[in-house]
Amino acid sequence: MSGVPVTLTTRTVTAPGAAPAGAPAGRPVAGGEPAAGPEAVRLLPTRGELADVVARTDAGGDHRAGAVPAPLTDGFGRVHRDLRVSLTDKCSLRCTYCMPEDAGPFMPKDELLDASQIERLVRIAVDHGITGVRLTGGEPLLRADLEDIVARLAAIGLPGGGRLPVAMTTNGISLDRRLPALVAAGLSRVNISLDTLRPDRFRELTRRDRHADVLAGIAAAREVGLRPLKLNAVAMRGVNDDELADLVAFAVSQDAQMRFIEQMPLDAGHTWRRDHLVSGEEILERLAERFELAEVPGRGSSPAALYTVDGGPHTVGVIASVSAPFCGDCDRLRFTADGQLRNCLFAREETDLRTLLGEGATDAELAAAMRLSVAAKRAGHGIDDPGFVQPGRGMNAIGG
Repeated sequence: MSGVPVTLTTRTVTAPGAAPAGAPAGRPVAGGEPAAGPEAVRLLPTRGELADVVARTDAGGDHRAGAVPAPLTDGFGRVHRDLRVSLTDKCSLRCTYCMPEDAGPFMPKDELLDASQIERLVRIAVDHGITGVRLTGGEPLLRADLEDIVARLAAIGLPGGGRLPVAMTTNGISLDRRLPALVAAGLSRVNISLDTLRPDRFRELTRRDRHADVLAGIAAAREVGLRPLKLNAVAMRGVNDDELADLVAFAVSQDAQMRFIEQMPLDAGHTWRRDHLVSGEEILERLAERFELAEVPGRGSSPAALYTVDGGPHTVGVIASVSAPFCGDCDRLRFTADGQLRNCLFAREETDLRTLLGEGATDAELAAAMRLSVAAKRAGHGIDDPGFVQPGRGMNAIGG
């Protein structure tokens, strides 16, 4: 169902220090610091608005027994199949491009979605077209109930048959110890962050001496047979751009796919600068000095453009979110750890599912709230727009 009327301004709630809807960006609010911008606005649709969406959906739906509800489709015809679920904003590292050394305060534990709430929201999303979920953070391995969450989600059946595939993005610390239980619970694959092969550089970049722990996590994922195994690196000028080819060679040695990500303006410290960007084109030029690369056709909605390395079978991925945005094919939604639905990494609003859960919303009403959020999705992230405002939440609080 597309073209749902978007009227999400009737009732709003704001986080501490946030600007109410329509307030000038950065204007102080009583009881809090100046907001980072319109990103801070949390939208809470009224029960009347939700009832209207439910009625419209029912009126235009297929009422045959066993019929699948219409997928979550935005005003540009993009059907959403991929869901990212953040489990915490806490992390065991302090990567300079993500979190300051003195990061915090973090979300109170009683504001985080619990395992049953996560399961319910994901199940509703799957009923409306989501076909894959990725657990993120912060660092998801910091959730003591991670195995329970994985088991709950992996047991969700897809309308077309089979079970929901559950992936996870992690920094790999403690993964070697927890991976057997996670795989038994139903974890299907992992992406592990590895920005450098040098322990000294890792220590400087992450402000923690945990490089060996990350390598142990990669080895564990390789040995347990999770495939495809993907290693993620943010390419940073003057930091690790001299290691790009070495990282690919390491990934090949681990039977993994290296993926390079352009640095985006999502750091909690708001220090991102475009002139520090290592573009996707530059990444490929650096790699081509050492490897023979050939683009893999059929990218679809994947954020990464893939290239075979020296004829294959191994590949390298490049995610050029800034220099070559792929918003036109985006099929991703995000649940934050505190129960907000974001229809884009750079969204200026969030839809407050946690409050609706607390108010006793039905599954149909929660699905309607998801539809309203998706219907309001913009054409693109707008990084190049003159009025672009960097999100107030850092990546650790949004979920990658």
